[in-house]
Amino acid sequence: RNNSELVAGWGNLVNRTAAMIAKSFGEIPRAGAGPQGRNAVEPVDEELLATVRGAFATVGGNLERHRQKAALAEVMRVVGEANAYVSKTEPFKLKGDDQRERLATVLHTLVQAVSDINTLISPFLPHAANRVHAVLGGEGEFMPMPRLDVVRDLDDESRSYPVITGEYTATPRWEPRPVVPGTPIKKPTGVFTKLDADTVIEAERARLSEPATTDPAQSA
Repeated sequence: RNNSELVAGWGNLVNRTAAMIAKSFGEIPRAGAGPQGRNAVEPVDEELLATVRGAFATVGGNLERHRQKAALAEVMRVVGEANAYVSKTEPFKLKGDDQRERLATVLHTLVQAVSDINTLISPFLPHAANRVHAVLGGEGEFMPMPRLDVVRDLDDESRSYPVITGEYTATPRWEPRPVVPGTPIKKPTGVFTKLDADTVIEAERARLSEPATTDPAQSA
């Protein structure tokens, strides 16, 4: 179920957001100015961003109480709201010159939501969060990963041992971060690949250096 939700929900949201921006603007657009210079942001845009902002407290609170399942469920609920926003605003239909300001506002709102959801989901999918960060035009490592280093014993330099460490000063703050208009966005490739059970099993067998098939007579 989680695999399907990630591909159908989160992965598709990231891909189509980046694809629409790449096709229409080639960079993160500014929100449109609207007619007579009025703000082009509409209630439907504000509602989505408010939903995403509110999720930081909910998801963070669940993680603090070690309610990981509830935290992830809230993240996926917000992903659903972002997908519903696309269905409501239909940016793929905003093709006229007179609709370009509205298209810019919708895509700006959408990429802001996707960027913040990426922070929300990063505790569960740190590797994928780095890929999404790159898809959205980000540079460097978004979610620092642990690494295994070999260090020497301070009391006996002839001895060494491995330690798990990492550079965590760059870990993103647990809060919404404004996207930067003008950031180049390229046509994306798939962030997630849906795997069937057989593929997962074969990958695990290969990782463990197990034979693909086992003769029952030999294991008896």
